[in-house]
Amino acid sequence: MGKSFDQLDGDLITFIKAQKIFFVATAPLAANGHVNVSPKGYDSLSVIDNHTVAYLDLGGSGIETQAHTRENGRITLMFCAFEGKANIVRIFGRGKAVPFTDPRFADLLKRFPDYQRARAIIIIDIDHVMDSCGWGVPFFDFKGERDQLRRNVDFRTFEDWTEHRFNTNATSLDGLPGLTRPEASEAQ
Repeated sequence: MGKSFDQLDGDLITFIKAQKIFFVATAPLAANGHVNVSPKGYDSLSVIDNHTVAYLDLGGSGIETQAHTRENGRITLMFCAFEGKANIVRIFGRGKAVPFTDPRFADLLKRFPDYQRARAIIIIDIDHVMDSCGWGVPFFDFKGERDQLRRNVDFRTFEDWTEHRFNTNATSLDGLPGLTRPEASEAQ
């Protein structure tokens, strides 16, 4: 049977830091909206304290997580053991996206020294943590990170990368506001 926690402890932190992949789930308030689940790799998670974690939103084809957290804040992270002892840990909380245009972004990015660019940093204030057996999760061997995302980012100048982000991430699948230009958000 799983256990519940109101914060992370040392064992939970050790477990989540050892995982090579985690999953992020969010959803809009609308009953007909799309639930989004995204895999996250690289070394993109930072434990700020026992009640707060953050991860790099490196970019992708959609802007669902940022749009959903802006609308309602609900977010869940799931970590699965694919090797060693079976275990699953879920972090339930309230997320807030700090996009690369936010003045706080540069300071937060220092938590991720291997990165110079990211679309946003998602900060999660933890409401609840649960672990469960994970007996149904298969074993997988980690062979390495894919490099396509990093190459795509490094290939572009900062100006080109910025324009691409604004042009492709303006709205979510359900039409919620996504990444907005600083002048557009100041006018709201």
